[in-house]
Amino acid sequence: MHTTPALKVLLVDDEPLARARLRGLLEACQEPRAEVVAEAGTASQAQLWLKEHGCDLVLLDVQMPGPDGLQLADTLREKTQRPAVVFVTAHAEHALRAFELDAVDYLTKPVRRERLQAALARVAERLAERAAARAGREAEASAPEGDVITLTERGRLLRVPVSEVLYIKAEQKYLTLRTATHIHVMDGSLSELETRLAPRFLRVHRNALVACSAVRELERHGGESEDENTAYGALEPGWAVRIAHVDEWLSVSRRQVAAVREALAAGLRG
Repeated sequence: MHTTPALKVLLVDDEPLARARLRGLLEACQEPRAEVVAEAGTASQAQLWLKEHGCDLVLLDVQMPGPDGLQLADTLREKTQRPAVVFVTAHAEHALRAFELDAVDYLTKPVRRERLQAALARVAERLAERAAARAGREAEASAPEGDVITLTERGRLLRVPVSEVLYIKAEQKYLTLRTATHIHVMDGSLSELETRLAPRFLRVHRNALVACSAVRELERHGGESEDENTAYGALEPGWAVRIAHVDEWLSVSRRQVAAVREALAAGLRG
């Protein structure tokens, strides 16, 4: 008895024999299973099909007549409900670019069933994470404003009470959410969170929001001595704010210094 629905797969390869072999391998895969719902011989044909239909996974060759598989994968990233992408190709040299395009896996021909099965498992995990993230956003939208921040971590859905959040910091491609006991990584927009969490959170820098209740100290530092760099975490010279409970320092932009002082004064009055 199967416990999960089969993954709906679009095969994209300009060689009919290659598509037939992949179809046979997919039929032999178990948990997660896969069902081929359509085939395309070019990236353009695949795009036309995807405008009218949906699927869970695109198994995609790289080199084809017309636009190649990498170009198709790039356009798929713009779709709101985008399918997962796994490349199946004889050209190993494109792997780095494929993963930059958010490919779940990169298989080189000839493909073994076991390797394809492992790729399907990764796809199922990726889709589960996306579903959990969507459910989290929906739950967050229906919850009282500002009660929790919902995120996914290792495939689990977590609801972090806003009252426990000390700061949220933007890194290169993700956000770091800090509580007194944990550091969580999440997707999202710092600007959207700033709007949602105001006035309880204060933007202290272009890359950081801090809970007003977590602001403990504002201090100017020069960052010239080794001891000072250690104390402030090698921050850029200027102003820094100390965060309660974790004794960490975050940079404060000059234009936000007055707002931080006001938050400190309000805390003292409270």
